[in-house]
Amino acid sequence: MSWLEPDDEADDGPYGEWDESAARVRPNPRGTRPRTKQRPEHEDAIEGRVLSVDRGRYTVLVDPPGAPERVVTATRARELRDTAIVTGDLVDLVGDTSGETGTLARIVRIGERTTILRRSADDTDAVERVIVANADQLMVVVAAADPEPRPRLVDRYLVAAFDAGIAPLLVVTKTDLADPEPFLAAFSGLGLPIFRSARGGAPLDALVPALADHRTVAVGHSGVGKSTLVNALVPDADRATGEVNAVTGRGRHTSSSTVSLRLPGGGWIIDTPGVRSFGLGHVDPANIARSFADLAPIVEQCPRGCTHLADAPDCALDEAVAEGRADPERVDSLRRLLATLAT
Repeated sequence: MSWLEPDDEADDGPYGEWDESAARVRPNPRGTRPRTKQRPEHEDAIEGRVLSVDRGRYTVLVDPPGAPERVVTATRARELRDTAIVTGDLVDLVGDTSGETGTLARIVRIGERTTILRRSADDTDAVERVIVANADQLMVVVAAADPEPRPRLVDRYLVAAFDAGIAPLLVVTKTDLADPEPFLAAFSGLGLPIFRSARGGAPLDALVPALADHRTVAVGHSGVGKSTLVNALVPDADRATGEVNAVTGRGRHTSSSTVSLRLPGGGWIIDTPGVRSFGLGHVDPANIARSFADLAPIVEQCPRGCTHLADAPDCALDEAVAEGRADPERVDSLRRLLATLAT
């Protein structure tokens, strides 16, 4: 008899005859209910705004109507694990939202963003990194010297601001070390609000009213005095400051996180870590042209595929300048910013 043939007379042994009914299935150790894609509505969630992010913990300001505001520490819900939550985001919270020491709420939803300030690792990388959400101003801080001002980096900040639909302004520090006017001449066609530091310190008298009732992001190269300026605007901010390296001429990264601080005169200042590069791989050049309200209708008359640069054939900007319908300085400023994306 072959071993493949059943032996009717063989003893069934201790296991008896094998079939599907003999299979033993272990219970699910995580529960017996099947998984579902349906998520709770969280109708009892309350709204807050993210003030800072630190290693998976979010500091959120909750300001419910008819109740005192409070600061809540939160983590993100599992369904948001692949979604970036950044400073400035409006979020919905559930769980313990009392704000008491040791409590932890949970972020279950992110509200619609009105603006997004972004950058990429470099100009060839289309993967964007969201820096701040829902800001309406960008304060670019640059030093007149020590370290030397970098016009190209400022151009990149401006491109990012125009792409995001955020109004830029420029603050020049350390004007006692060098005359900033030659540097500022390159930005004369942009109509930027410019604030120059005085020998005695930051230009607070002029700057404070410009920041009131706005959510302003502060950006700048390491060592330009951005954190010192933030400390002057918000005396209890206690943002770390540092000196410029005498050998390399570079500043140290003293601010290691992005944090939103309330201004005494109203509004918020959002301090960001100093950077030495600002990638623009995510930027749409059309957004830059649209930001120049006086030139945008002229740009629309250009041939299809026009780059609007100085060597672009049949660019409508050249004709508009020749006929006196466009300010040459404004056209040069637009072309300089567009050239930043092309290099």
